[in-house]
Amino acid sequence: MKICITSVPVQDQDKALAFYTAVLGFIKKTEVPLGEHKWLTVVSPQEQSGVELLLEPMAFEPAKQYQTSLKEAGIPWTSFSVDDINEEYERLLALGVEFSVAPREVGNVIIAVLDDTCGNYIQIMQML
Repeated sequence: MKICITSVPVQDQDKALAFYTAVLGFIKKTEVPLGEHKWLTVVSPQEQSGVELLLEPMAFEPAKQYQTSLKEAGIPWTSFSVDDINEEYERLLALGVEFSVAPREVGNVIIAVLDDTCGNYIQIMQML
């Protein structure tokens, strides 16, 4: 058994696709229209056959409440690994990305937390 798809809830799929590709650097993998929404996934350019991230539309009220509660509590929805967190932090700042947590060491990792503009905090981390 292996993980092939994971998801992040988004308030606007088109806005999310723009942010996750143009800003974070992922690549669109799949886009299948499904009525009002679509099956929309992105992948890492380094692992294009790897785990897909589903940009999942927020069409279920309890999920919206959960997303809002996590963000209000400052809790990231998920975490992405980067090779050089300081370099990535500076790159993203230059693109106008807002961070709730600047890079800081936590145990055996350095983390930072960004706002994905789609309703979530996302953690980036670098292993030490």
